[in-house]
Amino acid sequence: MQVEAVFAGFGGQGVMLAGKLLAEVGMSLGKEVVWLPSYGPEMRGGTANCTVIIADEPIASPIVSNPRDTVVMNRPSLERFCPDQCPGGFVVVNTSLITVRPERKDVVLVEVPANQIAIDAGTGKAANMVMLGAYVGATGLVPFDAVVEMVRHEFQRKAKLIPTNVKCLEAGFEIGKAAAKG
Repeated sequence: MQVEAVFAGFGGQGVMLAGKLLAEVGMSLGKEVVWLPSYGPEMRGGTANCTVIIADEPIASPIVSNPRDTVVMNRPSLERFCPDQCPGGFVVVNTSLITVRPERKDVVLVEVPANQIAIDAGTGKAANMVMLGAYVGATGLVPFDAVVEMVRHEFQRKAKLIPTNVKCLEAGFEIGKAAAKG
């Protein structure tokens, strides 16, 4: 098994953290893992994306031209990464900021109002956690409880952020699970 995913959005939306958390969960499960960040010319407000690969066997290359899955936080990311995606994969779309849908019919679309869910949970800054939860819910790539534990570990020095981030993960997870069932 080898799964490649691209997490993409504007700088400051937390796509790097979401991808890093997924990669760290993969490592904690004893998987082979790649986390490859890529920043645009400016970090805040420019484009940012990362590639995450989780596999059972050694990974030959960290470069992925055609990922199985995409998790996109904004429209430029949808337009950039979704066309190159492999058929049969998952595209998780932040419908709070993306009003168009992919023209592709050969991928599983997971629509997530991530910003609104995060705002309703208490902070708009946790939209990335909603998207990560939705991705894990849709794909079942890693156990959800392992993601929650990794978030608890990541935010241990800012413990007051843990409940909101976990709440956002859970909300996204439920949306992803429902989308995968069709």
